[in-house]
Amino acid sequence: MPPGTGIRDAATTPIIPGFFPDPSVCRVGEDYYLVNSSFEYAPGIPIWHSRDLREWTQLGNVLTRESQFPAGVSEASRGIYAPTIRHRDGTFFVVGTNVDRGGEQFVVTATDPAGPWSDPIVFPGLGGIDPDLAWDDDGTCYLTYCALDEALRPADGSLPVIAQARVDLERGLLIEKPRVIWQGSGLAHPEGPHLYRRGDWWYLLTAEGGTERGHAVCVARSRAIDGPFEPTPANPIFSRRSTGFPVQNTGHADLVARPDGEWAMVYLGVRPRGFTPGFHVAGRETFLARIAWVDDWPVVHTDDVLPDRADTAFVDDFSSPGLHPRYVSPDGALPDAHPAGGVALGSHELAVRVRDLRWRFEARVYASAAVALRVRLDERHWYEITLDGGAAEVRARIGPLEASAGSAPATGAVVTLVVEAVDATHDGPDDLRFGLVDADGDRWIAALDGRYLSTEVAGGFTGRTIGVRALGATAVRVTALRYTPLGGE
Repeated sequence: MPPGTGIRDAATTPIIPGFFPDPSVCRVGEDYYLVNSSFEYAPGIPIWHSRDLREWTQLGNVLTRESQFPAGVSEASRGIYAPTIRHRDGTFFVVGTNVDRGGEQFVVTATDPAGPWSDPIVFPGLGGIDPDLAWDDDGTCYLTYCALDEALRPADGSLPVIAQARVDLERGLLIEKPRVIWQGSGLAHPEGPHLYRRGDWWYLLTAEGGTERGHAVCVARSRAIDGPFEPTPANPIFSRRSTGFPVQNTGHADLVARPDGEWAMVYLGVRPRGFTPGFHVAGRETFLARIAWVDDWPVVHTDDVLPDRADTAFVDDFSSPGLHPRYVSPDGALPDAHPAGGVALGSHELAVRVRDLRWRFEARVYASAAVALRVRLDERHWYEITLDGGAAEVRARIGPLEASAGSAPATGAVVTLVVEAVDATHDGPDDLRFGLVDADGDRWIAALDGRYLSTEVAGGFTGRTIGVRALGATAVRVTALRYTPLGGE
């Protein structure tokens, strides 16, 4: 849609922009709750609330304590995968995978979705990812997941497969050994299973084709929760593969019934930019579609009009107690807000997810500080501007290579470090330009090609974050952070 029209098309515009992948949603009365994967970042599993499936507010994060998910122990694109959120008899359940613990499946519970959430109930012996919870008519709970266990490998040698086991959530026990219930529709990597009851049918929704350009949504159905399942002749029921559509990698969906009896679907997608192969930098984002039922099969439609764009801008002077739930860290626990305003940083990054394709981020610090502002995809792919000893320097790391891209003196008592994502000059998705504002005014130091901070270059499952941290052992104080979308999307 043209900029400034106030009209957004659900097919091309995320309802939760930025690095918020693998959405799962449930409804309680008139309220919807949604969770996303968080990988190595702590606190883990962001949780959102909406009344209309279109505008979302982050309530907090599910995994906020060391006993739930230790901060700073996961490598890039590991940690917490693909949670599912469900509600039953006044209790919220989130089931997910911690791949750092042998791909164990765990469940946490809460009566208030804003938390606190319980310590994990762990189900050993279910090696895999992407778990789902569903309850049969007699109240028996079924945990269905993407199995990677060699013991479940079918005769044709295919892995992964969709497996299932009955579980006792109260005692944290497996009631039976896992068994294969579905091998997919024929595309690669069947994963992300979700089960739903509608009328006399149980529907099994899966992601297939891999989470890259071949990603797709498939469905099968059965009269029983444990199968056998038959696929729809229309599989995949949703995909953007092999098209020129501006949103790609669409898949990993979840369905929800609305109060009016209609159904909706949330799914992930990416917005690649630049010359081939196209580079996505904001990560896998959450999108919305509506579902029509034709001959008792779901049909996906993405033609809804959304409200005006999500408000992603913020200014934080850390004068309020506690940190906003937007803040995460890839390498350790979050700092505490400073009692006199500002936040005292250690060597761990205080980071936020990038929410837009064009944006500006500012960190206001004292000139005497030794501090870095980093745009990160992972530990081997980042750009940063540092302030140390009265000088600012821009540095870049791409794989095994690290180099300086420019420097400048910094003057005055207070300095603002700046990075902007702007239009690309060399066929990449964008340029990242770094500079500062000080007593001598504002100036740019270096501009770097954004493609090297993309998933297509670095690999993995995450998107960009912007973080600040102290350079040395001495804590430094950041007095304000500001994030501003620059439009043009």
